[in-house]
Amino acid sequence: MSEPKTLMVNDVKYVREDSINTQNDSGPKDIRIVVLQRGWVVVGEYRSENGQVFVENASVIRRWGTAEGLGELAKKGRLPNTVLDKCNGTVQANDLAVVMTVKCEASKW
Repeated sequence: MSEPKTLMVNDVKYVREDSINTQNDSGPKDIRIVVLQRGWVVVGEYRSENGQVFVENASVIRRWGTAEGLGELAKKGRLPNTVLDKCNGTVQANDLAVVMTVKCEASKW
């Protein structure tokens, strides 16, 4: 007979820790440059759900520092003249505020 994976205490369901994957390594991150309305450009770990966009571990790209635009940043990562302002958390925006996203070479970021 196997051990139960859940337990009810005072109408609260608890899950055994050893029954779930507690590692956060779910493979390569989806790193994107996200251009938002009103000129905001952020970069970080991208996800979208329920009409909202989330950019985790985000930075605002204050100065691109490129000769070839955002595509160069996406391909090469931060360049010597690039200026990033760390957001200390997650940037969240409505899907309708997104002008475009550029998928990045994750290993460069």
